[in-house]
Amino acid sequence: MSRPAGTARDEEPTFPRYDGPAFLSYGFRPFFLGAALFAGLAVPAWVWVFAGVGEVEFLYRPREWHVHEMLFGFLPAVMAGFLLTAIPNWTEQAPLRGLPLLSLFLLWLAGRLFMAWPRPGASAAAVVDTAFLVIVAAFVWWQIAAAGRWDRAPIGVLISLYAGANGWFHLLVLRGAATDLPERLALAVMLLLLTLIGGRIIPTFTGEFLEQQNQAGPPVSSHIDVLTILLVLAAAVTWIIRPESMAAGGLLILAGSASGIRLLRWRGWRTWREPLVLILHVGYAWVALSLLALGGAALGIGLPAGNAVHVLTGGAVGAMTLAVMTRASLGHTGRPRHADGFTVVIYALVNVGALLRVLTPNAEAPTALTHWMLGAAALGWSGAYLLFALVYGPIVIRRSLDEAE
Repeated sequence: MSRPAGTARDEEPTFPRYDGPAFLSYGFRPFFLGAALFAGLAVPAWVWVFAGVGEVEFLYRPREWHVHEMLFGFLPAVMAGFLLTAIPNWTEQAPLRGLPLLSLFLLWLAGRLFMAWPRPGASAAAVVDTAFLVIVAAFVWWQIAAAGRWDRAPIGVLISLYAGANGWFHLLVLRGAATDLPERLALAVMLLLLTLIGGRIIPTFTGEFLEQQNQAGPPVSSHIDVLTILLVLAAAVTWIIRPESMAAGGLLILAGSASGIRLLRWRGWRTWREPLVLILHVGYAWVALSLLALGGAALGIGLPAGNAVHVLTGGAVGAMTLAVMTRASLGHTGRPRHADGFTVVIYALVNVGALLRVLTPNAEAPTALTHWMLGAAALGWSGAYLLFALVYGPIVIRRSLDEAE
C-alpha cells in the first residue's frame, strides 16, 4: 500500500483487507461525524428551550434531557469512535467494520431519536439507549481478553462504569428520583479517562513533533504521573459520595495542582508551531482547571457548582474531543497531521464557547445577560462541531489517501 509523500499515519497493525464502504472501515468515521452533528444541534436546541423561545416535548424533562444527551449521547459517540479505532491498534485484533459497525451506529442513533421523541415510551428508550454503551464495553473487554492486554483493563473498567451510570440514570428517572449520583459518576469517569488517555497520547505526540523539530521530547512517565492518577481517582470517588465535603474539595484541589504540574512537565509551549499538538495541552489545561474549579465549588469558593462542571464538560471535554477527532481523522486517512486554518478556527470556537459558558451568570435565576451569554456560548461551542462536520465530513466519508487506486 503506497503512501503519498509528506503524509503520516499513527502506527497501526496490518488487518485483513476490507473492501466495503470507506465510511464503515473504522469506528472513528461514522461516530465522529455523528457526534459532531449531534453536538452542533443538541446544545442550541437546549438553549432555545431554556430561553423559552419555543416548546419542545422531549422524552424527559428539558434539564434531564440536556444532561443525559451530553453525558450519555454525545460523549459516548466520541468514546466509541476513539475506542473502536484505538483498541484494535493496541491489541492487534480485527476492528469492527462493515455491517456490525453500521448496526452499532444505528443503535446509537436510535437512542438519540428515542430520547427526543416521547412516543416509543421511556422503558423502550432506556433499553435501547443503555444497550449501546453495554455493547461498546463488551467489545473493549473482548479485545483486551483476546489479545491478553490486561494492561488496558482500566479502560474496560471505566467504560463499564460509564455504561452502568447511564442505566442508573434511566432507572432513577423512571422512578421519579434525582439523577445527581449517576451524573457525578459519569463526570468522574470522564475525568479519569481524560487523565489516563491524555497521559498516554499527549507526551507521545508531543515527543513525535519535537523530534521532527530536532528538539528533546518531554520527560517519560514518572512518579508525578502515578501520583496524579491516584489523586484524581481518590478525588473522583470522594466527590461522587460526598460532593460538598471538605475532603472532596481538598482532594480535588490537590489533584488539579498535580495535573497542572504534570502538564508543565510536558512543555507544551514548545509545540506552538503546530496547533494539532498544542490543542492537546490546552485541553489538558482545562482538565486541571476543572479539578480546581470543582474543588473550589465544594469548598464554597470560586465558581458555582454548575459553572465548575462546565469547565469540565465544555472546556476539557470540548477541547480534548476535538483534538482527538481532528488528529485521528487526518492520521488514519493518510493525510498530513497538520492543522489548517479551518482546524484552528474549530479550536478557537470551542475554547471561546466553553469560556463564555463558564462565565455565564447563574442559570437558576436567568437574566437577559444569562440568555445572551448562553446563546453566544452555544454558538461558539456547537459551531466548532458543525465546522468539524463541514470540513472533516468529506474526509471521513471518503477512502484514505493511501488506499486510493
